[in-house]
Amino acid sequence: AAIASTGCTTTNTAATLPPPSIEIAKSDYILGNSDQLDIRVWRNPELSVSLPVRPDGKISLPLAGEVVAAGKSTTELTEDLVEKHSVYIKTPQVTVIVTDPQSADFLQRVRITGAISNPMSTPWRSGMTVLDLVLLSGGTTEFASENTAFLYRKHEGSVKKYPIYLEDILRKGLLDTNYALAPSDIITVPERLF
Repeated sequence: AAIASTGCTTTNTAATLPPPSIEIAKSDYILGNSDQLDIRVWRNPELSVSLPVRPDGKISLPLAGEVVAAGKSTTELTEDLVEKHSVYIKTPQVTVIVTDPQSADFLQRVRITGAISNPMSTPWRSGMTVLDLVLLSGGTTEFASENTAFLYRKHEGSVKKYPIYLEDILRKGLLDTNYALAPSDIITVPERLF
C-alpha cells in the first residue's frame, strides 16, 4: 500500500551547504598608495627613513632614488632596496616595516546593506560573525525578509553566495548560518514582498 501525503514543507538548506571558509591572507602585505613605511638600513642611520607611498606608487630614498612600491609585497620591496643599496654598500641589510597600512582600510572592512536599521561599512575584526554585524547595524527593519539574506564572499577571483537565515538566528537561536566573517564580506537583507 502506498501512502501519499500532501502539504507544504520548508527546508532549511543551510545544513546541506558547507559553511563558507575563511581564507585570510597570511602572505606578505601588498603595498598601496598612502601606506606609511619605515625603512631601515642597518648601520646606516642616514639612509633610514619614514615616508609614505606617494600617489604615483613610488617612494624616494636618499641613495636608492625613486623606487616603485605600490603593488609589491614588503618582501619584494626589501629585495629591490637591497639590490639598489648593494651598488654602494657591501651586503646591505634592509628592513621594510608598514607603520600605517592606509591602503588596506577598505580591503579590511565588512558591509551590510538592505532592510537594516543602519546600513554600514565597518572595519573587520577577528572573530566577527553575521550576528555581530547585524547587531552593530541596529538590527533589521520591520520590512526585512530575514530568512532570505545572503553573504557574498570573494573567493579565488569569483564571488560566492551563501544563504543566511537571520530569522532563525535572531528569533530561534539557530546558529547554523551565523558565519564567521572575513574581510570584504557583504551581507544583504532584502525587503519582503507585499
